[in-house]
Amino acid sequence: MTEPEARPSAFISKPPGRVLFLCIHNSSRSQMAEGFARATAPPGVEIWSAGTEPRVVHPCAVEVMREAGVDLAAHTSKHLDSLPWRDADTVVTLCGEADESCPTLAGNVRRVHWALPDPSLAPEATRLDVFREVRDEIRWRVASLWPRSG
Repeated sequence: MTEPEARPSAFISKPPGRVLFLCIHNSSRSQMAEGFARATAPPGVEIWSAGTEPRVVHPCAVEVMREAGVDLAAHTSKHLDSLPWRDADTVVTLCGEADESCPTLAGNVRRVHWALPDPSLAPEATRLDVFREVRDEIRWRVASLWPRSG
């Protein structure tokens, strides 16, 4: 009889210690998630964002994150293979394409999918508002990764 495959524990019992935020282009959603995670995660947590087809960090992402007190100006889009993603204990995909193209993960890696709209596809007249809506949703979801007691 073989041992059952190890399963990750729930966030509430064991928050991520090494988390990767993955989106195809690593230009908006995954960058915002990385920014919020770096600002709110406990000390010692390793945080990365990457894409399978990286582009550049979207200027609107930089702008709306600055409004939220998080500076993405020095962030760059990174390819998944340039990071130690195999060391992650949690992989969060932020778009449908990333969920579909996510690499095969070990059985003990927690995989979470946040199906969020791509704000860069919004019409120019409403683009910043859509970026703000997506940013606020990401902020709430990232905060749920490391719940605070008290």
